[in-house]
Amino acid sequence: MDLDFSADDIAFRDEARAFIAQNYPPAIREKQRDEEALTKEDYFAWHRILAAKGWSAPSWPVEWGGTGWTPTRKYIWSEEQANADTIPILPFGVTMVAPVIYTFGAQAQKERFLPGIRDGLTWWCQGYSEPGAGSDLASLTTKAERIAGDDGGEYYLVNGQKTWTTLAQFADWGFFLVRTDPTVKPQAGISFLLIDMKSPGVTVRPIITLEGGHEVNDVFLDNVKVPVENRIFHENQGWTCAKALLAHERIDQQMHALGFQFRAQSALYATDRLFAALVVAALVPDLRQVEPGAIAYAQRHIRRQQPREALAGLFAAACLRKA
Repeated sequence: MDLDFSADDIAFRDEARAFIAQNYPPAIREKQRDEEALTKEDYFAWHRILAAKGWSAPSWPVEWGGTGWTPTRKYIWSEEQANADTIPILPFGVTMVAPVIYTFGAQAQKERFLPGIRDGLTWWCQGYSEPGAGSDLASLTTKAERIAGDDGGEYYLVNGQKTWTTLAQFADWGFFLVRTDPTVKPQAGISFLLIDMKSPGVTVRPIITLEGGHEVNDVFLDNVKVPVENRIFHENQGWTCAKALLAHERIDQQMHALGFQFRAQSALYATDRLFAALVVAALVPDLRQVEPGAIAYAQRHIRRQQPREALAGLFAAACLRKA
């Protein structure tokens, strides 16, 4: 078996490397070096540069802006980003909700939401976990009651609380799991709603972590009116969407979104990347449940090219969580 890259793949690698070198914003590089917090504009700046190149959503169907790359080229692109220590495109839109929309959504929903996600125009957050529903997500209690509006339209009236909602303070939209039928088994009574975070009744309250950072939030939903056309897939079948989304999240974005961009200049780092993936998959299947301070600790050591220290911190957090 020939495991060497083809001449075309080598040419693509060189193109990707040159593109990053020529287009990655120096201001973001400086913030990374100084360990400064990145803003919404910072994340969108790199996202929009990639979108203009047509590289913001490599795994999407080509008809919606995917690149059509082979698995080898996707691997090369991932490695070049890691080697250059670029910030990742945030997962909530491109990798998490977008596959649900283009897999389960109606044509009108695809046309409405996918372009803004692809082009870095809309910031999304994930409304899954609740104070009493983390690892046991199917026990969620956020309620959505179907009502008729004064305008003759149909709506869901949503009430409940979500927690550990990452970067919700910046979000334009959120995707939420809500209970639409409390009379059936838990997984069968859940629906998948897209909610405008500027809607009346949506309140985002910061959760300050041990290090004083603000990355996660509580989100309160008090009589929030959501048009029925913002539901993805069938009513009470949102669990199907949730499972599909979590598969994408675990496989692809838990590593990228949390900064696991280990350099690949040596076999040591390649081995550490594999080890990191095994640790996360086996011990921390839902990183949202890990103390954010431990994640921040890991991120600092990753930036300093100290993968073993980073993994040790996560390993300890995982063991404490399981204890």
